[in-house]
Amino acid sequence: MKRDDQEILKEVQKNSSMAINAIETVSQMVHNDELLQELSKEKLLYSVIQNKATDRLQRERAEGYHASGVQDMMLKGSIQMNTLTNCSTSKIAEIMIQGSSKGITNMWKSMNHHQNSGNTSMEIARELVAFEEKTISRLKKFL
Repeated sequence: MKRDDQEILKEVQKNSSMAINAIETVSQMVHNDELLQELSKEKLLYSVIQNKATDRLQRERAEGYHASGVQDMMLKGSIQMNTLTNCSTSKIAEIMIQGSSKGITNMWKSMNHHQNSGNTSMEIARELVAFEEKTISRLKKFL
């Protein structure tokens, strides 16, 4: 497996992992059933995309992304701080939209820096970006 492929797929894993962790963290604060259902669907689809990247890396016996406990704590701490005084449906949607926007930016950076990756890796990365763009659109109604 080319290094560019590995780096793109690791970024997909990282992005998906952070999104799943964020959803798990905010889900405990959600009081709107419709938003909770939306987040549950998103979590499932992030897992599917993450698994595609993981499967591809494992097939090629390449090293994947490994989340650090520090990153997880920072993510959860950031969410806790941002919802300390306001954990409304609108605030949670805003936090998730910001996270998806950051994820899109990070994926585009990775895709632009690793242009020598193969079609399959880029396809998975584009799938994640498209999903995050749709996620933002769906979450806007909760603002």
